[in-house]
Amino acid sequence: MANTFSQIYIHCVFATKDRNSAISKTWKDELYKYICGIVNNSNQKVYAINGVSNHIHILISIKPNCLLSDLVRDIKASSSKWVNTKSFVKGKFQWQEGFGSFSVSQSQLDKVIAYIDNQEEHHRKLPFKEEYLGFLKSYNIEYDEKYVFQWVDDSVAPTELG
Repeated sequence: MANTFSQIYIHCVFATKDRNSAISKTWKDELYKYICGIVNNSNQKVYAINGVSNHIHILISIKPNCLLSDLVRDIKASSSKWVNTKSFVKGKFQWQEGFGSFSVSQSQLDKVIAYIDNQEEHHRKLPFKEEYLGFLKSYNIEYDEKYVFQWVDDSVAPTELG
């Protein structure tokens, strides 16, 4: 697209199926590298990726011709297949349906990167459900809580594996 200039930054959040604590500290860095490869091979760019045992955050920049839903679908499908091929989990690894995506301005990049980089510390204090609903509220996104995620008991912050 000649003469098309853009800066589109998106903070994506998605969870494991039923928000199970399925992502282990022992292989999460490999997963993140794999996901970065998917994004890079789609000609988009990852600025930050991190998470905890039941969800991840990715800050990406996308080009105007990128369909975000297709990119996230490809990330989730390919990474699920990769995790299952590696036999990192007992049973079948899956991501939950849907995702959150939130626009980020250039002036907020450092703040969002720091937020993503500090997920483990952040989730010692705040459960994922509260975090995610907080995003929806702060971005004024209308939602019906029964359709957001299939919530499990969230009275305590998620625990980390291995």
